[in-house]
Parts: sequence; structure tokens; C-alpha cells
Amino acid sequence: MDSFDPGKVAVRSGHFIDGKYIDEGTRKLQVVRPSDGVVYASVPVANAEMTDRVVENTWTAWRSSGWGQIAPRERARVLRRFADLVAADVETLAPLEALGSTRPIREAAAWDVPFTAEGIRFYAEFADKIGGDVAATDHDHLGMTIAEPYGVVGAIAPWNFPLVMASWKLAPALAAGNAVVLKPSETTPFSVLRLAELAVEAGVPAGVFNVIQGDGHTTGDALVRHPHIAKVTFTGSTRTGAAIMAACAESGTKPVTLELGGKSPQVVFADAPRLDDVARRIAAAVAGNAGQVCVAGSRLLVERSIAEELAERIEWIFAELRAGATWSSGTTLSPIISETQAARIETIVQRTVASGATLRCGGHRADGESGGAFYFPTILCDVNEQSEAVREEVFGPVLTLQTFDTEAEALALAQHPDYGLAAGVHTADLGLALRFVRGIEAGTVWVNRYGRTSDFTIPTGGFKRSGIGKDLGRQAYEANLRFKSVLIDMRS
Repeated sequence: MDSFDPGKVAVRSGHFIDGKYIDEGTRKLQVVRPSDGVVYASVPVANAEMTDRVVENTWTAWRSSGWGQIAPRERARVLRRFADLVAADVETLAPLEALGSTRPIREAAAWDVPFTAEGIRFYAEFADKIGGDVAATDHDHLGMTIAEPYGVVGAIAPWNFPLVMASWKLAPALAAGNAVVLKPSETTPFSVLRLAELAVEAGVPAGVFNVIQGDGHTTGDALVRHPHIAKVTFTGSTRTGAAIMAACAESGTKPVTLELGGKSPQVVFADAPRLDDVARRIAAAVAGNAGQVCVAGSRLLVERSIAEELAERIEWIFAELRAGATWSSGTTLSPIISETQAARIETIVQRTVASGATLRCGGHRADGESGGAFYFPTILCDVNEQSEAVREEVFGPVLTLQTFDTEAEALALAQHPDYGLAAGVHTADLGLALRFVRGIEAGTVWVNRYGRTSDFTIPTGGFKRSGIGKDLGRQAYEANLRFKSVLIDMRS
């Protein structure tokens, strides 16, 4: 999609409740465009009392509409219509997504919107495929498990991929027969509102998918604590995920799916095929969306004999990137979401250098024509496990480089004491790759690639402090069902 004028994109503020917009809240939050720092809208904050009312509304709509009890094939038809409407709405959704997020318009149109639609379509097909099992029991008994929806799912989506991350949460929940109350990030609140409109147009009963605006401390906390929220799904920081787990436990135990922080390694052996391709893969994994990705491959571990050559090629690729507004089709380096986050990235890099690291490239703000917060992709060498940029999730385009001489050394470096979200291994030796797959503590391991394909069959989720449960795949659908055990004595 071509460049667009940000001043000509109309946004609808407010909450989307019971099929209509409601502008209610005790206070308002300003919404800033990261590309130029301009305040372009505001959203109301739902306080605890309003959040409770919205959850009650959703519960009532779920019960009265029979969404969880309708024929599964009919539910699938509604969701397929929803997916078709999303795919056809790219001219509206892509500019909305690009306007106030870090997603360049070209990527939003070519990837984010189609990926969102296909995710909804994928989960629609599960609606009539999983219903429980008949158990192997004694001849005089009939044992079975019955799959049922939870009821109302509370979903909290992040700002880095607003549409895509929202669809990961709402699509399996709706397909399984649940209702959803979704709180988008207060920094990127608008494209998801359009998604909710399209859901109602497709035939999802009004009130079964509600969008509520607000911040985490007020709205998010009230949402996850409500007794009618039967399951919670969240993507975001490890600290917030831990707070959500605590709130769920304090307010009555309920299952959670948490995709949290990462500090993912990319391990490159000297026999890795096509080093130019490897370099582009590694660069994209840390500079894509300006590194604001949970699975960003931010720790490069490379066999010593090829380290200099690989680093040089990555540096050339970084130099080709062009910072610019998300509404410009020529932008290849996204803005940082906020000035606060850009300052945090800058501080971590400076402290890492002060502790002994060598700055190979970057380490400074990038010049963007629009005046937003941009940070040039950075490579830090001469680091170790204690270096802040190695230890902490930066959530910016910062790559640390460490070398190794042996397989055992590489595996030891690849492990992280806290995180285990994803990892990449680049080698021509299949046996070596499989040993790493077995040895590394990570929820996803990519071999001779880095990043997901455009299908949804493989689940994603982390080990250790990187989360609990899975998004995507069959596992995400089943996580939105509860299974009831039934045993019938046929002798009486």
C-alpha cells in the first residue's frame, strides 16, 4: 500500500460495548503517534466500576445469545465471514494500524491485516473438530470427556502488533464458544475497535466481543479480577504477567495464558549455509519492528572463525535501513513506541558500553524525517553474561555478539537464567541442530530460519519467565475449553 496522509485518517474513540461506541470514563489518556510525537487522539479510561459493568454485560450477552451452544458449524460460518470482512477491509485497517503504532504501512497492508484474517479463519475450522473423547472403560460403563467453553475470556493485547496479537487471543476464544472482553494497549487502541465492528457485521452477537479502553493498573487489573472472567490471556512484559497471575490467584483461581519477555539467542556455526542469507535473517530478527518483538533474536552467538565476516555483513544490512514515519511506504526502520522507551534503550546501551562492551555500530538515535523516536540498529561486542544488554530484554534494535569455539560452549552461552521464549540455530549439520533443539531451554526453536511462517499450526509460548501456556496451534484452541469428565453406569 502507498503512503498516506495521517491527518486524513479518522479514528473512533471510546469503548466498543454491546455493538456500539461508548465514550465513558473518569479520565482520558492522550494517544501519541510514535512516528512524530504528535498527540492525535485520546481514549477514556474505564474505572473498576465500569469494567465490572462491561464484564457483566458480556456475560449476559454470552448467556442470552447462546453463542457457546449454537451448532459449531454455524459458529465457524460466522467466523469465516468475519475473516473475509477483515481481509477485504485492508484499505481501512492498514492505515489505522500504521497511524499510531510501530507498523509501517507497507507491512501492515501486506502482512498484518492478511495474517489477522487468516488467523480467524484458521480457528474457525476448529469449532466443529474438537468436542471431547470417549474413554476406554469397563464394558458396563460409558466414560467420556465433554469440551465446553469457559464463558467470558479476559484478553489484554500489547502495542507492538495490535491487530495480530488481538486476533491470537480472540479467534480461538470465539471459535471455542467463549465471549471476549479485550483491552488493547492504551498506546495503540484504535485498529482493534474496527475489528470489533467487523465481528458484529459478520454475525458475532453484539456484546460477545467487547473492547474496553484504559490502563493496566486500573482497567486491566479490574478485568482480570472479575469473577465472571473465567480465563485470562495476556502478551507483554514478564513483570506485568507475574502481576496478572497474582491478581488471578487473589481473586479466585483461573487459568492464564501468558506470552512474556524474551532474550532469544541466534547460534551460528561456521558450516552454516549461505552466510549472506544468515546475515539477513539475523538482521531482520533484531531490527524488524525496531526490535520491538517478544521473540527478537537479540543475542548473536557465532563460531569464532566466521564472527568478523558475519558481523560485517550484518552491519552493511543495518546501514541500508531507512528510518521514517509509519505512513510512508519507503520506511524500513520503525519508530520506537515512545520517547520513554527510546531513552531506556539508549541508557541500557550506554551502561553496557561503560561496563566494557565495544560499540561496533549504532548506539545512537536514528534520524527520522518525521521527528519521532528512532534508534539506529546497534551491535555490541566484547560482552558477557553479566552485561546488561545480554541479561535484560531491551525491546529495541540492539544485538549483542559473543563468540564460541565448541558446541558445548555455544549451548552454555545460549541458555539464559531467566528467559526461554525462542532460539535460532544455523548449521548444515542436522545432528548438531537436533542436539541444540533438545538441549536449549526455549519454547520455540528455529533451525536455519528465524521467525514464524504464515500458518498457525505450530504453537508459540515460552519456558521459565517467558510465560505459561501457548498461543497459536491446536493448543491455543484447547486452552479456551474446559473438559468435563462423565462416567455412566449402564447396569442400572
